[in-house]
Amino acid sequence: MSADPLSTASRRLRENPARIRDIFPAIGRNVGRSPARPGDDPQGLVHGTRDERARASLVVTLAELVTGERLAAELAALYHGGAGAERAGVLRGLSALATGSPGSLDGPVAAIGAGLHEDALRANDLRLVAAAVGAFAARHLDRHLWRHAVLKCLFTGIPLAAVAELERCADAELVRMVGDFVAERRAAGRPEPIDARRVLILPV
Repeated sequence: MSADPLSTASRRLRENPARIRDIFPAIGRNVGRSPARPGDDPQGLVHGTRDERARASLVVTLAELVTGERLAAELAALYHGGAGAERAGVLRGLSALATGSPGSLDGPVAAIGAGLHEDALRANDLRLVAAAVGAFAARHLDRHLWRHAVLKCLFTGIPLAAVAELERCADAELVRMVGDFVAERRAAGRPEPIDARRVLILPV
């Protein structure tokens, strides 16, 4: 195995972008699947796993090499043809594009990305849901869906630290929804999620 498998994979991708569908799933075997920051994020929900982050990097590289239409098609194929790990990698790649590559999310990529995020937020896979509340969701997802994504994080125990730009995007409707959720938990004699306080104290 190469001492730097991600660099090797990126080089192979630059030589031939058409190889993305082989390189993307294979990178997990080379970089590992452990949490990127096990000390403060042992489940890899906030900062992702090593393979998710490697795949996000490959998405950014691919965006430099192909047109928007081609990128959108490839991301859709990688997501729908992949297992949970590959799907999470696509989502984290879209968030990486949202924060670092102006113009990469124009037109078809933004449209495909929104659909992939909506699909992920219907899943029961916590890693997939956590990957779907990154910067792309904050900047491109429908506000109604975004609010329900935050609520799903609270309901499933995903730390709100995984939600990108929470303070910027939160509004009075989100605070109301979280308040109702907390009230329901209390009425049922169940503890409220600790993270709910993060939302309820926001000055919206």
